[in-house]
Amino acid sequence: MLLFMPALASAQQPGANDTEPWTIVPMPQASLVLARDGSLIGEIGKEIRINVQIGSLPKYLPHAFVAVEDHRFYQHDGVDVVGIAGALKDNIFGERRGASTITQQLVGNMHPTLIDRTDRSLGRKLAEQSAAREMEKHYNKDQILEAYLNQIGFGHGWFGVEMAARHYFGKSAARLSLAEAASLAAMPKGPALYDPLKYPDRVRQRRNVVLSLMADQGYITRAQATAAQGAALVTFPNAGYSAYSPWFVDVVRVQATRAGIPVAQGGYRIYTSLDPVLQNAATSALAEETAALESQPDYAHPKYTPGSTPGSKSGRLTGYLQGMVVALDPTSGDVRALVGGRDYNDSQFDRAVDGMRQPGSSFKPIVYALAIADSISPNTIFQDTALAITLPNGTVYSPENSDGQFLGPLTLREALAKSRNGVSVQLGQKLGIDSIANLAHRMGLSSKIAPYPSSAIGASVVQPLDLVAAYTTFANLGTPVEPRFIYRIEDRNRKIVLSREVTALAPALDPRVTYVVRDMMRDVVERGTAASIRRYLPASIPVAGKTGTTNDNSDVWFIGLTPDLVAGVWLGFDKPTSITAGAAGGSLAAPVWGKMLARYYAAKPEILTSRAAEQWTPPIGVIFGDVDRATGELATDQTPADRRYTEYFVEGTEPASLKADPWKLFGWGPIIF
Repeated sequence: MLLFMPALASAQQPGANDTEPWTIVPMPQASLVLARDGSLIGEIGKEIRINVQIGSLPKYLPHAFVAVEDHRFYQHDGVDVVGIAGALKDNIFGERRGASTITQQLVGNMHPTLIDRTDRSLGRKLAEQSAAREMEKHYNKDQILEAYLNQIGFGHGWFGVEMAARHYFGKSAARLSLAEAASLAAMPKGPALYDPLKYPDRVRQRRNVVLSLMADQGYITRAQATAAQGAALVTFPNAGYSAYSPWFVDVVRVQATRAGIPVAQGGYRIYTSLDPVLQNAATSALAEETAALESQPDYAHPKYTPGSTPGSKSGRLTGYLQGMVVALDPTSGDVRALVGGRDYNDSQFDRAVDGMRQPGSSFKPIVYALAIADSISPNTIFQDTALAITLPNGTVYSPENSDGQFLGPLTLREALAKSRNGVSVQLGQKLGIDSIANLAHRMGLSSKIAPYPSSAIGASVVQPLDLVAAYTTFANLGTPVEPRFIYRIEDRNRKIVLSREVTALAPALDPRVTYVVRDMMRDVVERGTAASIRRYLPASIPVAGKTGTTNDNSDVWFIGLTPDLVAGVWLGFDKPTSITAGAAGGSLAAPVWGKMLARYYAAKPEILTSRAAEQWTPPIGVIFGDVDRATGELATDQTPADRRYTEYFVEGTEPASLKADPWKLFGWGPIIF
C-alpha cells in the first residue's frame, strides 16, 4: 500500500511539473493549529488537507464513495466501458450523465494542467481514459482509492475526507459513523449543492440514496441502511473549530514562519496557548456589546451587517465600529484569547497586534506606579484643578476632565478611581515624562512615549497587546511577562522542531509598590469608573483595572486583572472618529470585559469556588491602616463608616502613627536571644 505523507516540498501548483498524467503525486497538506486542550482552531497551508491511509478508515467509508461514484470500480481497468455505453444511451434519450470513473476523476483533478476536465472535447476524454488505464497498471485499487479520498474537494477550501470529517462532523474520518460517511459520499456530485451546513435536508435525502446503493451492492445490509437512513444529520458547530480564532491563527503563522518553520508547506502540528472557552466568550461578548451600541436610536455611524460580504476579506480597514479583546495568563504570558476585530471575512486587520491607538486613561496606572515608587503615598492630597502648562512652542496645554468639572482636593487613590486628568498631568510634571517612559518600557511597552505632558494621560499611541501585557506587572507584583502564543511545533514525524518557554522580563517595580497600585485599581472597579464590572462578576472574584477614554471619545478601553487573567478590551473606529457623545471605557468597553469573564468563570466553576477563599494578600513590607477617604488622614472614632477604608503603604511612607517605635519594645519586656 502506498503511504501518502505530507508533501513538504510541493509548493508549486499540483501537476505543474509532472511529465506523466497517470502518476499519483503528493498533494499539498495543511499544518494543524491546536488549542491548549488539543482541539482544532485552524489550519495553515495552500490547501486544507491531511492525508489518511485507507486502512485507517472504516470499510464503509470508501465503499460509500465507490457505490455512488463508480460501482464497477473493482471490475474495470480505469475506464468503465459498460458505463460509457449506458451514458451514451441516456444522452441519446435526453438524460445527460457522465461516465467518468474514480480513476479518471483522480487523473483530471490531480493533474489539471495536463488533463483539463472543463474541456468537453473528445480529445480530452480520450487522453483522460488513456491516463486512467495507465494509472491502473502502476497502482492497485486501494492506492488509487486512497489517493482519491485524500484529493477530492468538499467545499469551503477543505480537501480530502479527513478535513471534511473534522469540519462537518468534528471528528477524524476514522471515527465517522455509517450515516456520516454516506453524507460525505453525497457531496462530490456538487460540494456547493450538497453542503451539509447550508442544505442539511438536501444532503440527508442524497445520503439515503447512497445508503440504498451500498445495500444494493452488498457493502452493507439492508437493516444497516435502514438504521442509518433514520439517523439525524448533525453537523459540528463552528465548522468543526472549537473556537473562532482566525486572528490568533494568523499570529501563530507569522511567528512560526519567522522562527524558520515552513508551516505553510504543511505537515506540522502547532500546539498553542489558546483557551477555546475564553476565546468563545471574548468573541460573543464583543459581538453582542458592539451590536447593542449600534442599535441605539441616536447612533449615527455606519453599522456592521453580518454576512454582508461573505468570504470577501475586502481590505484591512472598515467604516463601522470595531473592537479587539486580548486575555493572558499573568503567570506565563500565555495568550488565552485574542479577537482582532468583528469579522475576519470582512477585514483581516488585527487590531490587537497591528493596531496603534491612544490608550487614554488606561495608561495612568503606569504613572501612578512611578509615583508610589517615588515615595508618594496613596493618601496624599492633590488638587483636581485647572492647569495651564506652557509648551516649548509657546502654546498653552490645559487638560480637562471628561465630565467638564474639577473636584478640588482628592487623595491620590480617589484621583485614580475617578480618573482625574489634572492629577495625572501633575504627576507627569513632577516625575518627568522620560522617567514614566522608562518605566513603561520596563513593563514591556515598545512604542515611543512622546515627551509631552499629555502622555501622562495616554496621548502616545501603543500596541494594544503590549499594553495589556504590561498589566501583568501588576498581577505578578512587579515582574512582567512576554505574551506567548506557541508552546511547541511538531513536524510530520512528531519531532519537536520549535519550543517556546515562558519569558519573564526583568522586574520593573518593587512588589510592595505594585501591590499598593493594584489595590488602588480595585477601587476603580468597586466604586470608580469601572463599577459596571460588578454587574457581571461577584464580589468574591478580586478585580483590579483601569478604564480609558480619549479626549475626542474615539477610543474606549478597559484593562483589568483577576488572580487568573489579565485582559483588555478596546472599541473604536479604524479611522479615529468620535463613537458617541459621552462614550466612555466604563460604559462601553468594561461590559465586554465583564461579560467575557463572567462566561469564562461560569464554564469553570471549580475556579470560581477557589476564588471565594483566595484573595490578594500584601507582601512583606506593606503597612496598612484605616484612613478617612475625604481627608486622607488616619481614621478616628469620629470618622463615618462610609468614609473609612483600609489604605496600604510601602513601608517607610506610612503615616507616623503607623510606624513601629523600637523603643516601645523595651516596655513590653526584655528581648531574649
